[in-house]
Amino acid sequence: MKSIESILAQDTFSKEDIIYLLSTNVEDRNKLYSKAAEVKEKYLSRKIYFRGLIEMSNLCQKNCNYCGIRIGNSKVKRYNLSDDEVLESAKFAWENRYGSIAIQTGEVNNKNFTERIEGLLDKINRATNNELGITLSLGEQSDDTYQRWFNKGAVRYLLRIESSTQDLYYKLHPNNKNHNFETRINCLKSLKRIGYQVGTGVMIGLPFQTLEHLADDLLWMQEFDVDMVGMGPYVEHPDTPLFDFKDILIPQEERFNLALKMTAILRILMKDINIAAPTALQAIDPLGREKAIKCGANIIMPNITPGYYRNDYKLYENKPCLDDAADDCKKCLEARIHLTGYEIGYGEHGNSKHHSARIEKS
Repeated sequence: MKSIESILAQDTFSKEDIIYLLSTNVEDRNKLYSKAAEVKEKYLSRKIYFRGLIEMSNLCQKNCNYCGIRIGNSKVKRYNLSDDEVLESAKFAWENRYGSIAIQTGEVNNKNFTERIEGLLDKINRATNNELGITLSLGEQSDDTYQRWFNKGAVRYLLRIESSTQDLYYKLHPNNKNHNFETRINCLKSLKRIGYQVGTGVMIGLPFQTLEHLADDLLWMQEFDVDMVGMGPYVEHPDTPLFDFKDILIPQEERFNLALKMTAILRILMKDINIAAPTALQAIDPLGREKAIKCGANIIMPNITPGYYRNDYKLYENKPCLDDAADDCKKCLEARIHLTGYEIGYGEHGNSKHHSARIEKS
């Protein structure tokens, strides 16, 4: 059997290598984290980039089995920010030199929504002198819609696959035309073809999920050649069908450690992509995002949604920072990142170097 040292000396990993790395004990996983930090610094420097997160609406047409804002959850208080509220949040990010924002909603696809996002992109660019990088995370849309938003200045798009294994995907989603695995894949292909920096991600520690599934997820992301990834531990929500399987879940601490290992392995596999340190880590461990930064992540997403809406955008339980004002969140994250020994790339978009290199080759 290979040693941890011999595996980490490789530039790429087999599925068996990844499973071994996901199974490591405390001593060996620290070697994995150190290697990932070394790779990040070599290829991406010591900078961490902010994406001001605007949770614009919790209206959703989907009924995913894991998600707290699924259309079938009647306990959710629904909301939809006004254009002025979105603009105020975007201006806060610009004035505080975040460099970029990320606009997220539940999945809605209709003409009014498409046109509203187009108009918002125009307004945001005018209000911020075209100086903000804009990420969208607005679900499955038509090719035409993706193109229209790209034409208006959206440069990145995050569409999480949640699991690259089709059988597991359908345990997380109803098996119907509104939750189709191939549609998800085709949307990612469309985003890539149009020219977005394409992001995806998976949940880690799901019921029914194995280390083999997680290894396949990492190899799928490498094969698809993604530009950015947001993945984190599965945190259950009581008002969802998947909560019925809570008794077969691995403990949250194990899910947390698996998420850090996935981050570290992916950093070594895909050296110059952007990897986010997700808030879900902090739902389990108060220092979760800092720990992710120290083992490969280079993106942080401070929540700049107006505070009185945050409690209603709960995809999972124990969501942190619900009561923090945007300015409080900024100060907190500045202090946390300072403690990690890294620096914040203020005023910089922090675009994916992987995407730039791919565009240059084509």
